[in-house]
Amino acid sequence: MAENWFYVQKGNRLGPVEIDVIQSLISKEELKPEDYVWKKGFDNWKKIKDVSDLSSSNEDELLIPPVTTAQAVKAPIEIEKKINLLELNQDERIIFLRIGNDRGVSSSDYGPFSVNQLKKLYHEHRINGKSFIFCSGMKEWMVLADLKEFEQVFNELPPVIQESDRRAFARKPFVARLFIQNNKKLFEGICRDVSIGGMQILIDDFKGQVGDKISINVHPENTDHHFVASGVVVRILEGNSGFSFRFQGLSDEAKRAIEKYLQEN
Repeated sequence: MAENWFYVQKGNRLGPVEIDVIQSLISKEELKPEDYVWKKGFDNWKKIKDVSDLSSSNEDELLIPPVTTAQAVKAPIEIEKKINLLELNQDERIIFLRIGNDRGVSSSDYGPFSVNQLKKLYHEHRINGKSFIFCSGMKEWMVLADLKEFEQVFNELPPVIQESDRRAFARKPFVARLFIQNNKKLFEGICRDVSIGGMQILIDDFKGQVGDKISINVHPENTDHHFVASGVVVRILEGNSGFSFRFQGLSDEAKRAIEKYLQEN
């Protein structure tokens, strides 16, 4: 049976695909030596240049060999998700919120929430039309009032949003892709409270427990902040909505990425 590979391209985790797809993307320079790949058996995500199956043994050739198959293999196309709250499972917790900018204070990320929870928060005035919303598959945060179905969901007209409010806090989400040791399932969550020592990751219905070893691939749209790390779960957040994670053996490259992110945010 062919091995399944996953890869990161422009901030998105794609796959599973066979190795021929990876090689085709490399030959067309759509994947670079510094991009990350993963397959079962890897302890963590690896850079393409560090994977012997993908690197060339001929020093006179490129680091990454060209595809030798006669027929080009098409890579899967990542399509940005167009969220529609009315089409979602109303009880599935997949929505993240950025709150604070809507009240003129420092923003913080929360979640995941379901659509029904979102309605409750809105009618309790804990969020408003200026709050930001994010769902897996979206490229960036968006203002709640910009949802076309706003009136149908919240039973009132959306407020007028100034462009300055829309731009002020709409930086790209800091997304983590992770897998639990000895578990094939890949998860995706939102990072917050990032430091050199560790971070919190918001994720729906986390099945792990304190002491679990985890490998993560943190990959926001801005690849200057991209890093991989391993560590241990030190606390489960209330309602299994995520966990606190302490880094172990953090590389210098990862430290630089985190420090750069903290300086810019």
